[in-house]
Amino acid sequence: MTTLPRDTDNVPIPALRLKPSGAHKIDATTTSAKNTTAFEDDTQIVSVYATGAVYVNFGQSDVSATPTDHYFPNGLYYDIAVGGDKTLHTPYLAVISAGSDCTVYISEKQ
Repeated sequence: MTTLPRDTDNVPIPALRLKPSGAHKIDATTTSAKNTTAFEDDTQIVSVYATGAVYVNFGQSDVSATPTDHYFPNGLYYDIAVGGDKTLHTPYLAVISAGSDCTVYISEKQ
């Protein structure tokens, strides 16, 4: 369970902390690639940023990405749920370039 910080009125602030050792980097090319280290079991949110357009697919250790998966544009910083509250945990993100080779940065949050 994720606990949010609270303001002076004890109201939760919708913010998550970056998880120590939770940074990932994937080089996106014309071949599918995924994070080499799985997201931790208690990670519910990851933030994703790509330096170029990519297609993304979340899944288990055998996940791969294809040009028919979700399109993720260049320069967008986005939070994505990867588990929690009776939802299957998806510990891997696979990417494939939608144009030029680029880099995808992922941050696990707690």
